[in-house]
Amino acid sequence: MAASGTSSPCLCLTHDGSRMNSDMYLNVYVCIQDVFSLFSPRRTDVNSVTNWNAPLVWEGTFDPVVIDAIYKKMDPRVAVVVFAVGKYTRFLKGFLETGEKHFLVDFRVTYYIFTDNEKDVPKVELGKGRKISVVTVPSANRWQDVVLGRMKWATITIDKQIRHEADYLFMMDIDSVFHGRFGAESLSQLSAVLHRGYYKTTREKFPYERRAKSRAYIPLDEGDYYYTAAVWGGYLEDMYKLVRYCYEESEVDAKNGIEAAWQEESHLNKYLLYNKPTKVLSPEYLWSDYDKVPADIKVVRISQLIKDYKEVRPNGGN
Repeated sequence: MAASGTSSPCLCLTHDGSRMNSDMYLNVYVCIQDVFSLFSPRRTDVNSVTNWNAPLVWEGTFDPVVIDAIYKKMDPRVAVVVFAVGKYTRFLKGFLETGEKHFLVDFRVTYYIFTDNEKDVPKVELGKGRKISVVTVPSANRWQDVVLGRMKWATITIDKQIRHEADYLFMMDIDSVFHGRFGAESLSQLSAVLHRGYYKTTREKFPYERRAKSRAYIPLDEGDYYYTAAVWGGYLEDMYKLVRYCYEESEVDAKNGIEAAWQEESHLNKYLLYNKPTKVLSPEYLWSDYDKVPADIKVVRISQLIKDYKEVRPNGGN
C-alpha cells in the first residue's frame, strides 16, 4: 500500500461485478505481490525489490500469464493520457498502432488525446473495448509551456471527465512507440519508471532540482531513484492527486519567478521521494532510440523516437 499509510478508493470488481470492499481488495493485493515475490522467475543481475519492499519489475521477475489473469478478473478500465500539440500529432499513428499490439492487450483502454489540431488525429483500428477520446487544448509558443500545460489540462480533464470513466491512469509521451509487452504487471496504486539515464548512478548525480527556491528542491543527501515523467501511472485518484500536485507546485514556482529544472518531472520526483511508488518499473518501460540497449535490458517495451527537436518543438528546442 502507500508509504504514507493512507487508503485509496477500491478499484477492483468481484466475479459478479460488484465492487470489492477493502478487506477483499487487500487479499487480492497480497496475492498479486506473491506473484512477484514467490512464484516469479528470479534474476540475480538486477534488484527486483526496492528498499521499501515494493516490486521493481524487470523481464524475468514476473509470470505474465498469472499476472494478467488476476487483473483480467477485475476488468479494470485504463486511461492513457497523451498530448499531441503542434507538430507532435505526427507521432500519434505510430503510438496508437503499436499500443494496440502491445499495451494491455485484451484490457479496456481509452486513449485520451489532448491536441490543438483534432483533424490530425488518425483513424486507427482499435481492439474490443478500446477507444479514443479527443480533448481540445490551446497551442503553445514554448515546448516548456506544453510540458507544464499538460499538468493543468490533465488535472481539469481528470476531474471533469476521466475520473468517471477509468480506474487506472497512465501519463505517457506521444513521441514513443511500443515494441513489446506492456501488461498488467505495470498496474499498481502508483507505478513509476526508472529513467534510463540514471538507473545505474548514485543520487548525487540525479538531475533533481537543486535550487532551494523551487518547490521541487531535493537536497543532495536525499533520493531513492530518478524517475522519468514520460511514463507514469496508477489508480485514478492517486494519479489525480499527483498530477494536481505537479500542476499546483509549478504554479507556485511560476509566482516565485522560477521554473523547475525539468518542469513536471522535477516535481514528480519530489513527490515520489516522500510518497513512495507502490511499484517501480525498470527502464524496459521507457527506453530511447538514442541509446544502445545494455545487457540488463532484456526487452524494450516502449521507446522514445529519434527526432529533430529544433524542427518539432515550437521554440526550436531551446
